[in-house]
Amino acid sequence: MPNHPRFPVLLHRGAVAGEGEAAALAMEALFARNGWPPQWRNGIFPYHHYHTYGHEALGCAAGSARVLLGGPGGREVEVVAGDVAVLPAGTGHCRLSGTSDLLIVGAYPPGQHADICRDAPTAEMLARIAALSAPATDPVGHAAGVTALW
Repeated sequence: MPNHPRFPVLLHRGAVAGEGEAAALAMEALFARNGWPPQWRNGIFPYHHYHTYGHEALGCAAGSARVLLGGPGGREVEVVAGDVAVLPAGTGHCRLSGTSDLLIVGAYPPGQHADICRDAPTAEMLARIAALSAPATDPVGHAAGVTALW
């Protein structure tokens, strides 16, 4: 997993109250309001992967999951309903376990999207990750989020 050469992963705990459909709608509205159009609802893949065409916001709307960030040997974190993880392009991630009701809302900054990469990155992919600029806004609107730390 290449991870990002400069930007850290950010975890916003309790960004949205509640759980389930109401939380998913609130998460989608929060992302949209902050310039990260929501793109999908699903889970987190149970295999290591990363993206080279976009930074990714993963909002947990229901359930919980143990996620390995950074690829094999990376850091294990638990996300619960209401939490948002903001992953810079290149960040390896993999669901280790999750509850049966796990629901994740995914969003990307404008003009960015996910590609599913599992193999070692090429020089072109590493250059693309490094060249991807920091977003203009944080997906949950935190002043101490991506605009301050990236």
